Amino acid sequence: MSKQNIEILRFTTAGSVDDGKSTLIGRLLYDSKSIFQDQLDAVEASSKNKGFDYVDLSLLTDGLKSEREQGITIDVAYRYFATPKRKFIVADTPGHIQYTRNMVTGASTANLAIILIDARKGMLEQTHRHSFIASLLRIPHAIVCINKMDLVEYSQKVYDTIVSDFKAFASKLEINDIQFIPISALNGDNVVHRSTNMNWYQGSTLMYHLETVHISSDYNHIDCRFPVQSVIRPHTLDNQDFRGFTGRIDGGVFKPGDRVKTLPSGFITTIKTIELGGEQISEAFAPMSVTMTLQDEIDTSRGDMIVRENNVPEIGQDLEVLVTWMSSNPLKPRTKVVIKHTTKQCLGMVKELKYKIDINTLHRMQDIDTLDMNDIGRISLRTAKPLFYDVYKKNRQTGSIIIIDEQTNETIGAGMIIK
Repeated sequence: MSKQNIEILRFTTAGSVDDGKSTLIGRLLYDSKSIFQDQLDAVEASSKNKGFDYVDLSLLTDGLKSEREQGITIDVAYRYFATPKRKFIVADTPGHIQYTRNMVTGASTANLAIILIDARKGMLEQTHRHSFIASLLRIPHAIVCINKMDLVEYSQKVYDTIVSDFKAFASKLEINDIQFIPISALNGDNVVHRSTNMNWYQGSTLMYHLETVHISSDYNHIDCRFPVQSVIRPHTLDNQDFRGFTGRIDGGVFKPGDRVKTLPSGFITTIKTIELGGEQISEAFAPMSVTMTLQDEIDTSRGDMIVRENNVPEIGQDLEVLVTWMSSNPLKPRTKVVIKHTTKQCLGMVKELKYKIDINTLHRMQDIDTLDMNDIGRISLRTAKPLFYDVYKKNRQTGSIIIIDEQTNETIGAGMIIK
């Protein structure tokens, strides 16, 4: 695999407050040699000033001053690092209930979720909540890191009990691939280097699993979906007739010569060429961003979608959506909003609030009048124009929407289409 084609793994960390999420990410950065010397010097100095007799690696990720002062994470902190095998984008999300929306934001594009559990405390309410959100967002892979094993004398019995408890809870969720790793983020046990303190554990280290987990099949490679982002017309002497459609492939595999249909026109044509970085390629698949040319001159613009002739998405204006509400203004029925779906944007209206989910008990609360900030609930929407969509379960890209305030242009909700 060339350096340009090296795979990117997006992962999110979740857990209760003080479970060691920031320390774990700091340990990954430190042990994989992904930080600069001046960053390390600053962290060492800061740790010394706080009176610590160790280097507090969580300071590498807690970038906000208020976070450093309190020793907690408030906002979603994104960090980038790489090893020879993979590139990584990590979202360090806060553990508090009042930041549920931040966790949803960080997890929405993740291939994998790391769920931290404090070995001394075991399964907590926050563990249930974050595991449920990971399941709700259809994150394909989860690693449950039982942290602070050094504080329970590296006990296999403690580890086995937590694994058993989590498996019992996870049987109610929809996460297909769950791995368990006993770690000490503070000391580095089983993070990048194998622990000598837990010879009873025969599995892989966290870094090895992050580098090798199979993610190329996480995308839907069956249903071809290409939302058009823009149309390229160079208007130069050499390219007078060039008309290219650019965008990110959100599903399936496209090849020159394939018969495709454009929506909403329903016109059927053939793919002429597919270009990536100015070079023609023989096939393209999710999540590649490419330029396509078609054999026929057809009227296609931003917000349209190119699909397979006999495999079209749902087309409709009435949606059932599971929404995470992100605004301090409560959501009420009959609210007018702007809906952003793939590359299309249109007006819409909230017709009905069906129920909200108690994310601690997973129970549905019926007969509600509003959704407040950080609430997750089911609503019905009506859009001014038809959308070309799949249910979220089938395709995370074409099954998600963003809800925008039409007055302020602020993002006020994130939704998953369920019907």
